[in-house]
Amino acid sequence: MSLKDREEKIVENLKKAERTADHHLTLGEKKELSLIEKFLTLWIFLAIIFGVGLGYTYPEIASLIGSLSIGTTSIPIAVGLILMMYPPLAKVKYEEMGKVFSNLKLLGFSLIQNWVVGPVVMFLLAITLLRDMPELMIGVILVGLARCIAMVIVWNELAEGDRELAVGLVAFNAVFQILFYAIYIYIFITLALNALGLVEGVNANISIVEAAKTVFIYLGIPFIAGVVTRYGSFRAKGRVWFDRVLAPKISMLTPAALLFTIVVMFSLKGEYIVELPFQVIRVAVPLTLYFLIMWFVTFLIAYRLGVDYPKTTAVSFTAASNDFELAIAVAVAMFGIYSDQAFATVTGPLIEVPILISLVNVALKFREKLYS
Repeated sequence: MSLKDREEKIVENLKKAERTADHHLTLGEKKELSLIEKFLTLWIFLAIIFGVGLGYTYPEIASLIGSLSIGTTSIPIAVGLILMMYPPLAKVKYEEMGKVFSNLKLLGFSLIQNWVVGPVVMFLLAITLLRDMPELMIGVILVGLARCIAMVIVWNELAEGDRELAVGLVAFNAVFQILFYAIYIYIFITLALNALGLVEGVNANISIVEAAKTVFIYLGIPFIAGVVTRYGSFRAKGRVWFDRVLAPKISMLTPAALLFTIVVMFSLKGEYIVELPFQVIRVAVPLTLYFLIMWFVTFLIAYRLGVDYPKTTAVSFTAASNDFELAIAVAVAMFGIYSDQAFATVTGPLIEVPILISLVNVALKFREKLYS
């Protein structure tokens, strides 16, 4: 065998080993939650307390943060939100989106739940339960319009759902969100709320161009950075290196940036502390109902359609979860850091995390009862 043939053989074996290792990494390993992810609800709660305490003790901090702005954009908030979105968008397996098409019936059902039923259900809950507080109502609607592209993978993994289907649906949602989120904001908030006369005295006339611009800044920038990071790493170091080395390192940016953003935003409302419990409860009611309705309805319909447990679980968690990071970014950009709209979106993860973790246990119980 010539030297050239030996080199080609070595390269071929290395590529084969990388594909095999990557296959085991993708299909055979379970995600172990970090300390921050495992107790995310606790950290969020503590971040809220710390932020409120900081703002209440040092009211001048609001002026300091406000001075770090370009136009209406707060630099600290913008940095925190973009860093929050970057890791999940880098980890989405866009190259595997084609696998979702293997079951067109299930794909169609998932898309309807995510892009028709979910937004409509949250909209109806918001206008029913928060019409007397239109700012909070708009914030809750923004959460409903932002379909999950990150934490759903964690919930699905814990519930032992179909990983590849969940990844495919997440990739779909990421692309759809970039294309349609601004349009949805215009339809559900600018058009629908004004048509129903539910936003008297509140700015709900959002330009679709301004909405698209905001979505590009807070979703487009981390999306481009994520895609470049992902496929640039594949080319430079290989997919296994990205999954085993780089992805775990950048993953910590999301919870860390989320907590940083919460501290900054709640420090701006330090003197608003007396009303905090009431505001949280008002926002928590429609959000809790939404998570429960979307998850149980999706799970039971998929079960009746004869879908197996792993796929049913993946579809259910995808339908019930929301991308609160994007909702926070848009609310801050469009209504301001101090707005009740932003307050409602920041409260989202405080409610979502414990509810979805509880539903993981429900899913496992359903597997015993319905699929044994």
